[in-house]
Amino acid sequence: MKMAPYRHNYVESSKEWQPLLGSLSGDVEQAGKCKYLNLLSEKISKSLNDFQDFAVRAWEMGRSDPKKVIFAIKMGLALSIVSLLIFWKGSNEDISQYSIWAILTVIVMFEYSIGATFIKGFNRVLGTICAGILAFFCAELSMLAGDQGEEVLIVASIFIAGFFSSYLKLYPTMAPYEYGFRVFILTYCILMVAGNRTREYTTAVLTRLVLIAVGAGVCFVVNLFIYPIWAGDALHSLVAKNFMDLAVSLEGCVNGYLKCVEYERVPSKILTFQAYDDPLYNGYRSVLESTRREDSLFGFAIWEPPHGRFRMFNYPWKNYVKLSGALRHSAFMVMALHGCILSEIQAPAERRQVFRSELQRVGAEGANVLRELGSKVDKMEKLSPGDILKEVHEAAEQLQKKIDQRSYLLVNSESWEIARDPQVFQELENLKESGNVKLGFKSASEAVLDLRSLTLSTPSLPPKDSQDNLFAKQASWPSRLSFNADTGIEESERRTYESASALSLAMFASLLIEFSARLQNVVESFEELSEKANFAEPIMNSAIV
Repeated sequence: MKMAPYRHNYVESSKEWQPLLGSLSGDVEQAGKCKYLNLLSEKISKSLNDFQDFAVRAWEMGRSDPKKVIFAIKMGLALSIVSLLIFWKGSNEDISQYSIWAILTVIVMFEYSIGATFIKGFNRVLGTICAGILAFFCAELSMLAGDQGEEVLIVASIFIAGFFSSYLKLYPTMAPYEYGFRVFILTYCILMVAGNRTREYTTAVLTRLVLIAVGAGVCFVVNLFIYPIWAGDALHSLVAKNFMDLAVSLEGCVNGYLKCVEYERVPSKILTFQAYDDPLYNGYRSVLESTRREDSLFGFAIWEPPHGRFRMFNYPWKNYVKLSGALRHSAFMVMALHGCILSEIQAPAERRQVFRSELQRVGAEGANVLRELGSKVDKMEKLSPGDILKEVHEAAEQLQKKIDQRSYLLVNSESWEIARDPQVFQELENLKESGNVKLGFKSASEAVLDLRSLTLSTPSLPPKDSQDNLFAKQASWPSRLSFNADTGIEESERRTYESASALSLAMFASLLIEFSARLQNVVESFEELSEKANFAEPIMNSAIV
């Protein structure tokens, strides 16, 4: 009797809570749906933005290089032509049935340049012919061997063909024919399997050979006669462009060094030699990184027939690669010059101004030589009579003489042994006073002079507590120098830094002189190319009196 009211109260209370619990569960379910819809909306919006970005990049790519759009149009045209074989209604129905072979041939053979198409076509045709001949003879043998012997012979022949084709393509000299080996083994296996199923080996071989020949013919005709794109033209333009890019970097490095251009932080992409938006850096980087593309274009260009401005058989494309290699050898010096600008240790501006005119002249004359050679390559014109390196060599000699005359500015003269020896010091002073010695150039004897009277400031180092002007890669030295005159350790470190900063100027000048010397190899490579390629004689402007 006492439990009934309690049970009644519990039931009544649970009935009161049911609407509240239902409402709470409904709110949770509604919140989950809203969250899911928001997430789905975000993904759709992100996908639309990505598609829009892709469309913009594709449009910009087409505008910057219309040849890529033309290539895509030609590819679609070639596929459309061979796809007409599907609707073949002739006496031989195998043509429409196996028209996929012609379509696949177009897909794998049609390349961006004529040379690449010829290489793919040669490998495709050679591999198919070899596979067809081998399949024909193996098919005849397998039919003579009977049913059981036929199966064994087919499997054994496929194993042998796969083994030798895979082994031979690993041989270094067979690398250009790797695609041909793949075509061979694939075609052979398909022909043997298809012939065994239909028991018509000869028909299967001949039908596929004809369809592959049709696909290859369509590729050659469309690619050759509809706005052809030549790898030789691309190689020619690339080499000419490398000269211009390196000239821009050379001038920029010299002018930037003389203007004391500094990087507050060296970009990590420059430190890891990655693409970065810096004209000084991009110029020589494009030259140094063009090796792989040049080799690829060279491999395609040697397959191309005479065309355009290159109307001769056995055109010396190899000399373009050789010329670019000589230019790349000089580009390493420009890379080192840029490294001087990125260096932690910098020469003071006052010392740089002492050599300003000589450094600027070497840089300007070197850039002029590069631009002249790049223009000659682009025009396919020989060098004019005279020495193209005369001005840059004279400028380098003047810089070398200036270094000899002002060598005391490039070292810490106080540490010279001749300056610390009182006896040698006095002897040189006596010779100087007697007039028996003439100091034409200041060299080692400058140590006996009072070099401390020179008003040359030390390199502008960052304050002890400042980190704004430090390079990202800068270590503890020289940022930790306090330059306290009361302590001998800091004074020694200061002198060490001053000596290193002076030597950095000498290193920059030496690299510039070395660059001018390496230009000789570039000129010789260009002259060799101009002779073998029969470049035109230079047009001499006759003076009008």
